[in-house]
Amino acid sequence: MKIAVIGTGYVGLVTGTCLAETGNDVICVDIVEEKVNKMKNGELPIYEPGLDVLFDRNIEQNRLKFTTNLAEAIEDAQIIFLALPTPPGGDGRADLSYVLGAAKDIASLVKDYKVVVTKSTVPVGTADKVKAVFKENTLVEVDVVSNPEFLREGVAVDDFMKPDRVVVGTRSENAKKLMEELYAPYVRSGNPIIFMDERSSELTKYAANSFLATKITFMNEVANLCELVGADVDMVRKGVGSDDRIGKRFLFPGIGYGGSCFPKDVQALALSSEEYNYDFRILKAVMDVNQSQKLKIVEKMMNYYKGDVKGRKFALWGLAFKPETDDIREAPALYIIDELIKAGAEIVAYDPEGMENVRKLKGDALAFADNQYQALEGADALIIATEWQVFRNPDFKQMEEKLKAKVVFDGRNLYDLHRMIDLGFYYNSIGRAEVNTKQA
Repeated sequence: MKIAVIGTGYVGLVTGTCLAETGNDVICVDIVEEKVNKMKNGELPIYEPGLDVLFDRNIEQNRLKFTTNLAEAIEDAQIIFLALPTPPGGDGRADLSYVLGAAKDIASLVKDYKVVVTKSTVPVGTADKVKAVFKENTLVEVDVVSNPEFLREGVAVDDFMKPDRVVVGTRSENAKKLMEELYAPYVRSGNPIIFMDERSSELTKYAANSFLATKITFMNEVANLCELVGADVDMVRKGVGSDDRIGKRFLFPGIGYGGSCFPKDVQALALSSEEYNYDFRILKAVMDVNQSQKLKIVEKMMNYYKGDVKGRKFALWGLAFKPETDDIREAPALYIIDELIKAGAEIVAYDPEGMENVRKLKGDALAFADNQYQALEGADALIIATEWQVFRNPDFKQMEEKLKAKVVFDGRNLYDLHRMIDLGFYYNSIGRAEVNTKQA
């Protein structure tokens, strides 16, 4: 099939590349000429494990192309995917200007039947707004379909190639037939393509992300309570997660969720609910708890240092909001950095993929190390903000040698408490007993 993908962010680039991998001819469109030229030359603008292999192969096989020319991209396309940003606007609601603007541009160019697919995460009713744009701006028949993505950064390629489910919102038989044909290669193992109306499809995406964010936040609340009552959240997590009605995933406590999806989608669903005079109270609580959880480590540090970290130097392991991505949007590490710098502390950070993005955002407000151990040199303590695999089994002897004091504040619960006791570290994690072998 001939496909056009408008937008080459995380969703658009993964979508376009993975669609090309099953033999489709895909043209990806972006308005930034420099970015398009780099992609034409085989340079990926994002870090996503496994994407580079598919990206290179499909460019080489001429199935994956890039352009700034919208008319060229959509001329022969049977299906046009809109994978454009929907950032929070000034009032916190999803900004649909990119999506509706692209729809208007496409409407002025179409000459024959097309299926236009909203792949971006959008509020309920967006497909109707996109349909209205086409109705106002063209006489050509166009079907608008909602097809939300469920890609997890870090495993997005696997998620696309082997989806748990594909959700398609359309009431058009023509569109349904084309979408079924398009996705057939990805569901050969029997996972479903679930067809529904457009509004149900749009709400499905928001509901899924909001539920997962709620699950994470609930476990963070449990972890906070564990610290007060003397329970171990790891034991509680295992006991709770063994119930198959609840499941084991998304129960690991930490310093809050971040990224491009959960914060934006939870907020958007809560605000869009207000438009229908519905007070989605649980989501407001989720947002409130998550915001305070991001600074849980700073709170622990202030208690340890008796409210004064001025002049102290801290090593920070992890900047990305999660491992296996360079995405720093709403990353808890950024909140920790801001709070500690405001308090007069110095920070030296290391992250396998996220440092360049933080450098662009924060400039020289903090220093960056070439590796995780260099960050420790002369530091008063280590802070762990992202659970990269490389941090899970470190050289503790080297840590001891480089740190000024054997103090670790772990926002991701990477290490065994008994081992940290044996090694003689002060170790403070989330929802577990404080290992206090040293004083500040």
